[in-house]
Amino acid sequence: MQNIVILAGAIRQAPETRTTRGGTDVTRFKLVTSRPRYSEGRVVRDEKGYRVEDAEWHRVVAFNGLGRTIQQYCESGTKVLVRGRIHYTKWQDADGNDRYGCEIVAETVDFLSRAQPSETGDEDEGRFIDEDDIPS
Repeated sequence: MQNIVILAGAIRQAPETRTTRGGTDVTRFKLVTSRPRYSEGRVVRDEKGYRVEDAEWHRVVAFNGLGRTIQQYCESGTKVLVRGRIHYTKWQDADGNDRYGCEIVAETVDFLSRAQPSETGDEDEGRFIDEDDIPS
């Protein structure tokens, strides 16, 4: 059996990178995907005939080099394709209650869109990344 997930969506929060005491870089970001809304087995459409979609939010984590690349080249609004696995966690909060979480551990991330140029007009800041620009 395999634990494989593939998500195509948009980053909706600037990625944040932290370093563990052991020296591992951990980058986290929120990814939003959409799916059609169904009712009674049919796709729901609005008054203009457009398909109504619901948003799904995913917490994504990437480690070391992959995470540093995401931190450097992605921002809110960047469209990406994430391939990875689902990871479930369980912990106890300060009151001793069991808490549960789910996140996607990214193994690869492909850039699907260009970052938008900044409001300052700096065109180079939001440029599309060529493979030669990505550190190995």
